[in-house]
Amino acid sequence: MTRFDRAGITSLLRTDRFGRELHFYKEVGSTNLIAQELARKGEGEGTVVVADAQTAGLGRAGKSWFSPPGVNLYCSVLLRPPVLGREATLLSLVGAVATTEAMRREGALAFIKWPNDVLIGGRKVAGILAEADFRGERIAFAVLGIGVNLNVSRAMLKKGLGKGAEGATSLKEALGKELDRIRCAAALLSQLEAWYQRYVQGGRELILRAWLERSIMMGRRIQVKINGRTLTGIVWGLDEYALLLLRTDKGRVETITTGEVRFRD
Repeated sequence: MTRFDRAGITSLLRTDRFGRELHFYKEVGSTNLIAQELARKGEGEGTVVVADAQTAGLGRAGKSWFSPPGVNLYCSVLLRPPVLGREATLLSLVGAVATTEAMRREGALAFIKWPNDVLIGGRKVAGILAEADFRGERIAFAVLGIGVNLNVSRAMLKKGLGKGAEGATSLKEALGKELDRIRCAAALLSQLEAWYQRYVQGGRELILRAWLERSIMMGRRIQVKINGRTLTGIVWGLDEYALLLLRTDKGRVETITTGEVRFRD
């Protein structure tokens, strides 16, 4: 396999903008934080940060993302979408749809779990973290971070995640073969660029529909813990800004902005 570095990734890129400015690191704290720094320095949309390893990878709600070297893909893309700030939540959907599509093209039957997980066989294989800065009512810039378990072994997952490894997997484990990280990085950036452009040009309805078509959530019975409350019910869909709609056991439709989701069916 070609060496996993900037030259290797850019040699396979077929994008117009995404990754044409690419910063590669052997090890960083967080690719998202570096991408945010680059954004504040004025770097343009489509700038990408890739790392072989992260020491402080970011997950949702302040959680860490297990980021060992030599096996996976950790990247962040700088976006400057021409949309209002309240649409920032839709960028996670763009990332989830693109990541799922890239995996399906590898032969993996991947699905999306709200708000930002990609699953294979019910186990988490990738996570998406969208973070934005605002200028008035508009988004000044956003950073879309994606971590994908490509070749990490079951033993490494158990060592790094403990009991949490039971709910995690990798593409290698799912497909029974090792993945070329360079080819996967280039393919993911291609899907990201394509779906981002569809979102910008086609609006929220297009990306909401794409997400729902690839989701494992619709009609499922779930439990959500929010600020000390526990809600149980059936997933009804998403609202126009990608918040989860839950028809509770009491018959009310609740809008879920955040929370820990567990399947109960």
